[in-house]
Amino acid sequence: MSQGNQQQLKRHLKTRHLTMIALGGSIGTGLFLASGGAIAQAGPGGALLAYAAVGIMVYFLMTSLGELATYMPESGSFSTYATRFVDPALGFALGWNFWFNWAITIASELVAATLIIKYWFPSSNSFFWSVLFLGIIMFLNLLSVKGYGESEYWFAIIKITTVIIFLGVGILMIFGILGGEKVGFIGFDNFTIGDAPFHGGFFALLGVFMAAGYSFQGTELVGVAAGESDNPRESVPRAIRQIFWRILLFYILAIFVIAMLIPYTSPNLLKGDLTDISVSPFTLVFEKAGIIFAASVMNAVILTSVLSAGNSGMYASARILWVLAKEGKAPRFLGKLSKRGIPVNAILMTSAVGMIAFLASFFGDGVVYFWLLNASGMCGFIAWLGIAISHYRFRRAYVKKGRSLADLAYTARWFPFGPLFAFALCIVVIIGQSLPIVTSGDYHWLDLLMPYIGLPLFLLVWLGYKLKHKTKIIPLEQCQLD
Repeated sequence: MSQGNQQQLKRHLKTRHLTMIALGGSIGTGLFLASGGAIAQAGPGGALLAYAAVGIMVYFLMTSLGELATYMPESGSFSTYATRFVDPALGFALGWNFWFNWAITIASELVAATLIIKYWFPSSNSFFWSVLFLGIIMFLNLLSVKGYGESEYWFAIIKITTVIIFLGVGILMIFGILGGEKVGFIGFDNFTIGDAPFHGGFFALLGVFMAAGYSFQGTELVGVAAGESDNPRESVPRAIRQIFWRILLFYILAIFVIAMLIPYTSPNLLKGDLTDISVSPFTLVFEKAGIIFAASVMNAVILTSVLSAGNSGMYASARILWVLAKEGKAPRFLGKLSKRGIPVNAILMTSAVGMIAFLASFFGDGVVYFWLLNASGMCGFIAWLGIAISHYRFRRAYVKKGRSLADLAYTARWFPFGPLFAFALCIVVIIGQSLPIVTSGDYHWLDLLMPYIGLPLFLLVWLGYKLKHKTKIIPLEQCQLD
């Protein structure tokens, strides 16, 4: 194969792959586990309000990304768009920010997978399982882009099927048709007990707001996958259009069903974490319906969700690293592709960093690992800010150059409200990271710094590149649209 052909990724992702990547991107532990904690923290009304607000923001972000990705389908989307439409220094920083975010996410998913597997094999070796799961993720990514697409397709099918069954069982229980403690319509009793529907005040709501933001991170992967779609002008808009319904069905309706069936005062909702799958709100509802083996089934589903997140993290971070290398912003050896169009060196480098971060969880009570994890959490919101800014600048440059919006394959609605709303909401979440900690009254000063550690890292990379290369914000008339 010629060198020229080797330098191109293979466009082997079908529309069904991209649709499922978009549909399954944000269905994971955030929905299966954190949703219960959100209801306990802010009450049913607070949880619904927080997830709905973040859901609207994510919808606007994805429409912005949809317009960019259909016009310019690039695997290094976050870096490329900011470089072309804002400032090369911002593009450089966003690219490395995105890579770091998902490399550390791989490590966190390895930790989660070992905890989940201990449900069945409590005395087994954690290191063995982490190596096994990392090997599976690497194999799926090294195989081919179609291997990644197919694996994510079936991972998403499992998650979506689980949610649909849960919603069906929950609605039957609400109307007293299945399970339940009383015959007939359950009513809104759980929305009126205590200080429901809103509990804990503004800061409790803000805390859930941030948790909801973390839950939705991963939806932007469709922008990276667009670079290897066989028909991005058709598949990307179709995947983006699914997002509103996904948010409505998978999060808002699921939280509503949980809140109807389980009071926010339930002590089980307060304990939901990966170490005790029996208190997943999904498990609680299934058990209340009389479905045996509910915990084992949900444990298996959550394990597939964790593997899916790690799989997607490996795919996205390796593609971003490959693009950075191709643009001269990362070591050149990371820009090489195999004959199947796979960035092997980028995958190996990402795997090594993910494994090192995972090993950090075994030393010093995991302090280093938790710092990395907090830095990673901030990175997701920074990436969303980059999407909003890039789309705003792209649309203004596009119109300024006299081009017609009718020529765009996909046009984001509500411009400029959409990107401006998403930008403002991301800023609020970033600034408010430590407010729930402050209001708790019991904290150390390091607790206040940990959520913000990703911000100075990002600024250091951005300003360092800017000072070294003396880059400036690109005038709209000079933005590279072609």
